[in-house]
Amino acid sequence: MKENKIRGKPRILFHIFVILQIRVRCREIYLYIEYYFKGICWKVINLIEHWLMEAVKGIGRFFLNPLVYWSILLVIFSGYKRIKEERLDFGSKVFDVFSEWKGTHWIAIISGIIVSVITLGTGMVLNYETIIILSIITILLSITISFTMLSPIYTIGITYLLFLFLPYVWKDTELFGISFTLETNFTVLSILLGLFLVVEAVLVKSMKRNRTYPSISLSRRGIWVGQHRLKRMAVIPFFMLIPTGNIVPIAPYWPVVTFGDESFGIVLIPFIIGFDYIAKGHMPKQAAGKLSKYIMLLGLAIIAIAVGGIFIHWLSFVALIVAILGKEYIHYRYRYGDKVRLPYFHPENDGLKIVSIIPGTPADRSGLLVGEIIAKVNGVRVNNVHQFYLALQNSGAYFKLDVLDDNKEIRFVQGAYYEGEHHELGLLFSEKPHKKKMKKVN
Repeated sequence: MKENKIRGKPRILFHIFVILQIRVRCREIYLYIEYYFKGICWKVINLIEHWLMEAVKGIGRFFLNPLVYWSILLVIFSGYKRIKEERLDFGSKVFDVFSEWKGTHWIAIISGIIVSVITLGTGMVLNYETIIILSIITILLSITISFTMLSPIYTIGITYLLFLFLPYVWKDTELFGISFTLETNFTVLSILLGLFLVVEAVLVKSMKRNRTYPSISLSRRGIWVGQHRLKRMAVIPFFMLIPTGNIVPIAPYWPVVTFGDESFGIVLIPFIIGFDYIAKGHMPKQAAGKLSKYIMLLGLAIIAIAVGGIFIHWLSFVALIVAILGKEYIHYRYRYGDKVRLPYFHPENDGLKIVSIIPGTPADRSGLLVGEIIAKVNGVRVNNVHQFYLALQNSGAYFKLDVLDDNKEIRFVQGAYYEGEHHELGLLFSEKPHKKKMKKVN
């Protein structure tokens, strides 16, 4: 028994030693893991700090860009110009001065977030020279207070071509202190071109039926007919990397498209998108749907080709050429198709076709739609504006309308209008302009 006890002591000591060794090892592992994760946490915190600081700087740079202030002036001047034309045609203002901008804010914010995720997530870099020239080109293309040339096809396209060819024809590679070097990131420009074409398609699609801008023009037969402008402008704020700052590459494959720089900053860029299409032979909402579909398909095709430019550089130029030719073809087909059609807002035998509705008027509150036909007013058939006005005068403070919808099915609309409201319920029709002016025949 004593021998067994003596032999058992070394075993107990051995087990105690093993347990102590395990505890020491566990302690070492714990300290190592703690040190390792603390290092990772500090790196992550440091990375987030740098990104946040650069983001704050980028937002500050946003307000240094002249496009921010030019966009405000542009929408104001454009609105006043449109209101002047509305008064000539209809004798009153139809939409307020900021209408071209209204309804675009959520689209602009969501689009800006999506584009920013793509540009920052993949690591797309643009230098300051490119951003400055893009801003100058945008201002020059809209100096006539027109939105026609504010498609990314023209703003980004001209910027691309300027940086591509000017170094070869201009001996001095600096102009007004701006360097035109071959280091311009053409692949990023072509990808942005495709992305903003998709945004343009969404903006065109978002045009509401009663929120397009009416006018009066002469048809080829010398008849006064209505037409609409699909017109809108939006400022898309999006983040982009620039080749100076405190952000370092976070992975061997990021940034994807760069100049080979070792540190980066962030800038918030205001990008203006605008368009202005005339719908004379089309229902405006139908025209918007048709245009947006083809612009969307073109934008997606350009993105696909431009992404290939990351691996094969000349594909970015192919994307630009396809974009220009594709957009011009869409414009040609639309204008030609609209021209050969009979005017959509021509005089009807069934009644008066609504050319437009003034917001906030009894007609607007009653749910009437542009393009519907007023067949009767208080049971009296009407075929011209004079008959419509007389029938309303005899109705007192209440009105009842027989309306033909798009399917020529009749529905009844009734309501009341009060003192001081539009004498024709806020309805606008195809008639001789309120004030004499020259109208060219399309």
